[in-house]
Order: sequence, then C-alpha cells, then structure tokens
Amino acid sequence: MQKKNKIKIKLNGKVIQVNKGINLANLINKLKFPLNKIAIEKNNLIVEKKKINRIFLKSNDKVEIVHFIGGG
Repeated sequence: MQKKNKIKIKLNGKVIQVNKGINLANLINKLKFPLNKIAIEKNNLIVEKKKINRIFLKSNDKVEIVHFIGGG
C-alpha cells in the first residue's frame, strides 16, 4: 500500500500518520476530544478554536492537545 495520501505529524510527542489535507477540526473529531475541554497548540503557537476548520496540517507539524480535567 502506498503512503502518498499520508503525512507524518507529531501529536503530543508521538509521531503519527494522518491523511493528507486533514485540518485540526478533523483530527480532534477523529481523536474524540471534547472541544470545550481542550487547548490546542500547533508548532508552538496556541490555536484559536474558532479557526480549527481553516488550519490544515502539513508534514512534520507538531501538535499538542491538552485535555482539562476537573478536580481539586
């Protein structure tokens, strides 16, 4: 199977393959993260959640997703 349609990104420190042309909204949906309980960083810059549909991932992008957990 050829990997022409795949790119490698680093997600939370781990290298993964995703479909070429995927945006942050698709990635978050695929990972089943609740959008209202996460913070997103792409290439060391905080991403505004309202822009995730327009931010497409490229090969070697570094994405960090932090999930907030309640407690005390």
